Amino acid sequence: MAKKVIGYIKLQVKAGQANPSPPVGPALGQRGLNIMEFCKAFNAATQKLEPGLPVPVIITAYSDRTFTFITKSTPATTLLKKAAGVSSGSKRPNTDKVGKVTRKQLEEIAKAKEADLTAADLDAAVRTIAGSARSMGLVVEG
Repeated sequence: MAKKVIGYIKLQVKAGQANPSPPVGPALGQRGLNIMEFCKAFNAATQKLEPGLPVPVIITAYSDRTFTFITKSTPATTLLKKAAGVSSGSKRPNTDKVGKVTRKQLEEIAKAKEADLTAADLDAAVRTIAGSARSMGLVVEG
């Protein structure tokens, strides 16, 4: 018989830096899950990623207090800020531009995100990422 799912927990945790402090500890503690077991498994799963990049994770909690988790790719906005060399997007993206990204950088980001995007091909994925860049106040060159 299949395990009974008691809930899903969505978090953003920095790659390789999961620890029992908030937000991880309280979120898992409410469901009665082993916090340290998750931290060790998550850190092992994200050790190949650049340390400190936020990684979205979806944790499935089961009635027998076990769990499984799925990691997603780093949010596009984080990758865009890193590529443009800015700390945050523009408060008024249509009037105040805060940085620039090239088509090549957008292609690299689209390739990194392609598993999570619903785009039909790479060109459509690049256009999606370019739209995100413009909405952050970044100038898209190329």
